[in-house]
Amino acid sequence: MEHLQHAVVALIDHYGYIGLFVGLALGNLGAPVGTEIVLPVAGALTATGHLPSLWLTIVVALAGELGGGSVGYAIGRFGGVPIIERYGRYVHVTHDRLAVVHRFFERWGSFAIFVCRFLPVLRGIAAIPAGIAEMNLALFYLWTFLGSLIFCTGLILLGNALGNHLSAVLPLVHRGVYVALGAVVVAAIAALVVRKLRARPA
Repeated sequence: MEHLQHAVVALIDHYGYIGLFVGLALGNLGAPVGTEIVLPVAGALTATGHLPSLWLTIVVALAGELGGGSVGYAIGRFGGVPIIERYGRYVHVTHDRLAVVHRFFERWGSFAIFVCRFLPVLRGIAAIPAGIAEMNLALFYLWTFLGSLIFCTGLILLGNALGNHLSAVLPLVHRGVYVALGAVVVAAIAALVVRKLRARPA
């Protein structure tokens, strides 16, 4: 995984936004890119001038997430389980991982896509079972966009703020980022549960 992360970071450093788009698209197809590392690095590269615009960096990151998610959705919808059985092992998409996502879908419906945007491993493969389940495409894009907007913007801004100091604190970022993002997910789920409880008839 670390080798692929270094390759993606080098890709962004050499090819700029094209590399960022490709790296995040691959990460949303199950490849172990490690977006929680790649995104802060993209933010730091923006701070040092390797990438010219902070907001364009965020837009390209979102485009990469949605682009990769679109391909994953299409693979699931038109290829189904057989294509996963044949090729899934190459991008670490296993039946066990798909089963976990499927249980999320059963519990939370389309909102599970939003939740998965903040969960390691699952965020990279959630689009495939969504396609297999033929999830409503508008809801799929809505939750993917909202989750990715929070995830990408937060990590890019963090990397941008750290700038040249990113390499010194990157291990802490790797360990702590999902703690912070997990709090966002818990808050979102709690709000949804409260809303459902209030909507129940007395």
